[in-house]
Amino acid sequence: MKGRILKQKVLELLRSEELDFALEALCKMPPRQVINSLFSFLYSADEQIKWRAVTAMGASVARLADEEMEQARIIMRRLMWNLNDESGGIGWGSPEALGEILACHELLAREYAPILISYARKDGNYLELEMLQRGLLWGVSRLSQVRPYLVQDEISHFLPYLQSMDTTVRGLAAWLMGLLEAGDARTALEALTDDDAELSIYQDRKLINRCVKELAEEALKRLAVQKTKG
Repeated sequence: MKGRILKQKVLELLRSEELDFALEALCKMPPRQVINSLFSFLYSADEQIKWRAVTAMGASVARLADEEMEQARIIMRRLMWNLNDESGGIGWGSPEALGEILACHELLAREYAPILISYARKDGNYLELEMLQRGLLWGVSRLSQVRPYLVQDEISHFLPYLQSMDTTVRGLAAWLMGLLEAGDARTALEALTDDDAELSIYQDRKLINRCVKELAEEALKRLAVQKTKG
């Protein structure tokens, strides 16, 4: 299938009302070709297309890794290059795609989780743009939903985001602290329980509107349960 035709087919599937059907169809196509098409949709101004591309990227790269690990590593390096200042781009969608891929594939997660986390480290590859911080926090949260043990020891690098001036960054940081049951975040989370600011968040493959305080309260409930168990 020629590149332009394949890209149009991928776009049609991403627009499908049935995401599971779309993913199944995408998995029947050559993974490397599909992934090349998906890269362009990570930049889509249509939020639904962008997030579905992130989901599809995770499934497609995981499948590629099972067949040709080195080819999957090339995709990972390409996403990382997009976040490099020398790339000349900004890297929209790359942190989200990295997090989704690591949530979908254990071996890639063990290899690349430290690199994803390094984008939150002041002594690492720290991302200064708040729009990229949003993507990073979502990506790390997605990884933490499946493999929290890969992030658990790095909580300190994410605590400052709870005090961000950016609503989405604060909200995503609260979500992450809940997923990691981060006791060290309790005081900062309590300070957010009056924060009525709203954000859009991609959860369970749907874009939903949430308040920062709701995410903070949910995180605190998880901490309370964890404390009871302890």
